[in-house]
Amino acid sequence: MTLNCNGKILDFKIPKVMGILNLTPDSFYDGGKYQSIKLAIKRCDKMLSQGADIIDIGAVSSRPGSKIISEKEEFNRLIPILTVLVKEFNSAIFSVDTYRSQIAKASIDKGAAIINDISGGKFDPKMLPLVGKNNTVYIAMHMQGYPHKMQKNPTYKDITSELLSFFSDKIKTCQLNKVHNVIIDPGFGFGKEINQNFEILKNLEIFQELSVPILVGFSRKSMIYKSLKIRSVEALNGTSVLNTVALLKKANILRVHDVKEAKESIELCRKLV
Repeated sequence: MTLNCNGKILDFKIPKVMGILNLTPDSFYDGGKYQSIKLAIKRCDKMLSQGADIIDIGAVSSRPGSKIISEKEEFNRLIPILTVLVKEFNSAIFSVDTYRSQIAKASIDKGAAIINDISGGKFDPKMLPLVGKNNTVYIAMHMQGYPHKMQKNPTYKDITSELLSFFSDKIKTCQLNKVHNVIIDPGFGFGKEINQNFEILKNLEIFQELSVPILVGFSRKSMIYKSLKIRSVEALNGTSVLNTVALLKKANILRVHDVKEAKESIELCRKLV
């Protein structure tokens, strides 16, 4: 399984690592750390030197209860830094985490190869046609509800079956919009209670039947630190454990804050093949 990202090929014979670069002041773990161009360059350089295959840049926090910001503010946080990073690291693959089609368009124009949409096209009906027109790789995530209230009593009858049906329909919708390079993300922590997150992980290999790459994002999330009664800053070990479980269940991309440790998980799991 391969994807063409602006002429750069991602081959999923070996799982890939997506390093997180948050340009937000209020993300749950590292909000406010990388809002300047200088700090963003330093962070990006570190993740690439540790082996990140993709850098995922986001300028809007999607943590539970997060504040909705304007499109203009998102643009001003994101585009100047993305422009510099693409020039500074011209061999890297950049993904942009946005659910707004105009931000996606500006990002693609500046060199982003992947659009990572937490809404799976639900928030902006222009998103999928735009991605299809530009032949851009698209990450469709599942989320029940909206970020500011998604954790208020999320309800499912059979969460695995419902997500499988959601992604089957979403892939068809993508194809109708000429979006042929699709990655799916079950959306751990997005409109799901802790036990529901673990139910998805337990059944993760089922999503292989969709024949598209599977991305997982557990990094330092509440499903780890609440389960262990610790803080997010203490959740690296738990993140590595869940990443390892996901790899054994055929995940293709690990989205993480800690690139080095994720690469080590991949390397050790490969010894079992």
